[in-house]
Amino acid sequence: MDLQSYARILRKRWRIIPAVALLVVALATLLTVLTPKTYQSNIQFFVSTSDSSDSAQLAQGSTFTQQRVKSYTELLKTPKVLGPVVQQLKLPLTPTQLAAHVSTNIPVDTVLIDVSITDRSAARAKAIAKSVSEQFPKTVQDLERVKADSPSPVKVTVVKDPQASPGAVSPRPVRNIALALMLGLLLGVAVAILRHILDSRVRTKEDIEELTDVTVIGGIPYDSEASSQPLIVQADPQSGRAEAFRSLRTNLQFVDVANHPRTIVVTSSLAGEGKTTTTANLALAMAESGASVCLIEGDLRRPRLLDYLGMEGGVGLTDVLIERADLRDVLQPFGKHRLAVLGAGAIPPNPSELLGSTAMRETLARLQSSFDYVLIDAPPLLPVTDAAVLSTLVGGAVLVSGSGIVTRDQLDTALDSLATVNGRVLGIVLNRIPRKSAGGYYDYRYEYRPTEPAKGGRKLGKRGGGKNSGKSSGGGSSSRGGGSSRGGSKTAESDGDGASRGRRTAVSSSSAS
Repeated sequence: MDLQSYARILRKRWRIIPAVALLVVALATLLTVLTPKTYQSNIQFFVSTSDSSDSAQLAQGSTFTQQRVKSYTELLKTPKVLGPVVQQLKLPLTPTQLAAHVSTNIPVDTVLIDVSITDRSAARAKAIAKSVSEQFPKTVQDLERVKADSPSPVKVTVVKDPQASPGAVSPRPVRNIALALMLGLLLGVAVAILRHILDSRVRTKEDIEELTDVTVIGGIPYDSEASSQPLIVQADPQSGRAEAFRSLRTNLQFVDVANHPRTIVVTSSLAGEGKTTTTANLALAMAESGASVCLIEGDLRRPRLLDYLGMEGGVGLTDVLIERADLRDVLQPFGKHRLAVLGAGAIPPNPSELLGSTAMRETLARLQSSFDYVLIDAPPLLPVTDAAVLSTLVGGAVLVSGSGIVTRDQLDTALDSLATVNGRVLGIVLNRIPRKSAGGYYDYRYEYRPTEPAKGGRKLGKRGGGKNSGKSSGGGSSSRGGGSSRGGSKTAESDGDGASRGRRTAVSSSSAS
């Protein structure tokens, strides 16, 4: 990954960094509070030789002393020195345990020995240091004396009396918190990058672009009310989500202008990615622009399109394919624009064979000659092959990818299934994008809502279309709905010919087109 990739990862997962940093700082603070305070007392010894009458002896003595000093630092931690200290002060420690509280240091090229005594009590640390300052010179003198009546050639002098630190040397809150903050930030960056690497789900446009060269032709923001209000283009035409579907419609119209597809299958990798609501809203947006559109419920396994539209599906596509019904009799008009809906009909035992049949090809040809666009809501690609079969009969396929639902491997497998049958992929629609996602159309809002009625017209409600927005444009009313001001409503209205609500009416081919 290059620097831009890391920057994109940190921008997308920046919340992890302060969260980890705060956690580390909190742990460091807790550890600092729980750690007992430790105090320190320091002493310093000077080591010299007693026989230095001339310069030669002085040089030899200096070399001898420097070599001896290294041994004395270890001698300070032995029971020979610390045993008498423990006995003198009656410490509840053994000489070995006390040695853990003693640290020594030799300044470079000197014969000085710095000794530090640490303890939880400042007074006791100073008392131990004073006792060591008295005991150590005696121990050295005894060890270096060759004979009992001869003097020691080495002399140890205390040059810095025991001094206690003005405050506790440990813990150090400011230092600990500063180091914890730095460590937390570095750890947060590492966790963010690691999570990105381990997270195989497709969440952003960049994730798709890293996986495939197929163009992302639209991004639909997430809406928690989509299940209860699926037809957002009709129910709330001024919302940002409705505008996202119009943007998808526009982008789709510019896909391969020279060979512009008019029959399109809309599918996904898995169920639950929002392909049906995407198909329905895309059809509404196309019809809204003035085009005549036929919307086909091509999912012959779990059809849900007519439920979203509030229409009945007693007969439909399967009846046409087996020649049990005429195409003109099963098309149902929807809304006030030129949109016709063809339901799935009875669920057949062999959906794949039926969708790939010659009858299906002929039906699509008839619809293409009567409508500007034909949209097919197909099943997901991974569970069944229906969508792949349909992609061979149409001008192209649109693949809906649910943000945070599908993984990279699943999306790649779905694209491969279309490529295997030479299906033409027009683009990918990233659906269910979190509202707070940064960049591009992800956080785009279209908040303009007309509140004043036009001259001579009626005032529009907050949700747009008003009472009569679901009125059909054909000669009769649609079954259980030409749509209402809220998507998924079960109410339909007649167009003034006195027909009752819910009555099913056949549509002539001229009115359907």
